Amino acid sequence: MSSFITAEFIPVEAHIKERPAWFHRFDVSWTPTVLIMDSSGIERYRIEGYLPKPEFRAELMLGLARVAFKSKNWAEAKRKYGEVVEGHPDTFVAPEAQYWTGVSQYQQTHDHEILTQTAQVLQEKFPRNLWTVKASVWLA
Repeated sequence: MSSFITAEFIPVEAHIKERPAWFHRFDVSWTPTVLIMDSSGIERYRIEGYLPKPEFRAELMLGLARVAFKSKNWAEAKRKYGEVVEGHPDTFVAPEAQYWTGVSQYQQTHDHEILTQTAQVLQEKFPRNLWTVKASVWLA
């Protein structure tokens, strides 16, 4: 896990008593809090609270995908979200990654059928999930 983190991120650790201004600046309300920022220093994803390693890694990967998505790098976002779905299908973030995989592909191609297919996949894989509900409008 640590090699993944050092390969993909520039980790910065701060203790609340040593850097209280940072906690206020980034509106941290609970620890641990992990902020994933883009190269401009804009927060793109936030993880709050403790997670077991498999969930934490999937969340970090989702954060990387979010950075690509917000940069409008649709192909990279689709690839990274897909890695979460394929590599971590039993995590809590897998349905969200499935949703955004479809949205990224749609943004790249503007093919509405992709959204329908994404909603169908969500219904099959994650029938009782908020992301499935959000995608249900694509079936109408």
